[in-house]
Amino acid sequence: MWRLRDRLQGFVHLMRPANIVTAWADVLAGVAVAGFGVGMGPDEVAPVGWLLLSTTGLYGGGVVLNDVFDAALDARERPERPIPSGRVSRSAAAGLGVLLLLVGVGAAAMVSAASAGIAVLVAAGAVLYDAVAKHHAPAGPLVMGACRGGNLLLGVSLVPGLVGSRWFLAVLPLAYIAAITAVSRGEVHGGSRWTGRLALVLLGGVVLGVLALELLPAFSVFRSAPFLMLFAAQVGPPFVRAARHPRPASIRSAVRAGVLALISLDAALAAGFGGWLHGVVVLLLWPLSVFLARRFAVT
Repeated sequence: MWRLRDRLQGFVHLMRPANIVTAWADVLAGVAVAGFGVGMGPDEVAPVGWLLLSTTGLYGGGVVLNDVFDAALDARERPERPIPSGRVSRSAAAGLGVLLLLVGVGAAAMVSAASAGIAVLVAAGAVLYDAVAKHHAPAGPLVMGACRGGNLLLGVSLVPGLVGSRWFLAVLPLAYIAAITAVSRGEVHGGSRWTGRLALVLLGGVVLGVLALELLPAFSVFRSAPFLMLFAAQVGPPFVRAARHPRPASIRSAVRAGVLALISLDAALAAGFGGWLHGVVVLLLWPLSVFLARRFAVT
């Protein structure tokens, strides 16, 4: 019989807390794109808080439902996970996942109709990925990447009118998450060099995409460059190793590094649009995410 503490830890494990911190970074980067800096007034702080709660619910609900849909597979391949181990029942996990998604949409609705619309699309995309898309090579990475792009636009929706003119920024997290998702397919049985090379091409495209933002009057590559170099240093070596030797251990290492490095990518965007200090504030989420990643699974 599992103790109450074990059950509670199981629920937290299902939510992937280290990953949720990276989702906060997406939103804060989007806030910088919207033109809001660290010195926001009280009227702006509350909407940002609602958006952070929204992404917590959306991301947490998505990953919880992922384990619900994968319960039978995990029973064979990862029996230590909360649902197959019996720490959390499948029905309780499903209830938690749905509740978190509803919280995500409801919190976004407290900001604006545009925020609520984006949250609905992200929630629908998460369920689509969990139930269907992840089982198909082209669709899975694209749907997951689109959810992450929507998460960035959730922060931009702090100024609803900007979503229509800054939508293309969602392509950056889309390409990056597509790279991570493509590589992650081999984390149990091993992958292929082809997917590893594709991931490296996508990573190169992301870096070039950030540099190309210099064409926008509101963006400064000079401010973004240190954070972008840190991002490249974090993901480059593990992704190269995974491409050369697509074994489960190297692939899991690349996926973990890729997820955590999202914060550096977001910091590069935040600094480019909002200034050095905004980039530093976003980057400060990285130690928290690393701390949580040592205690809870990232993949």
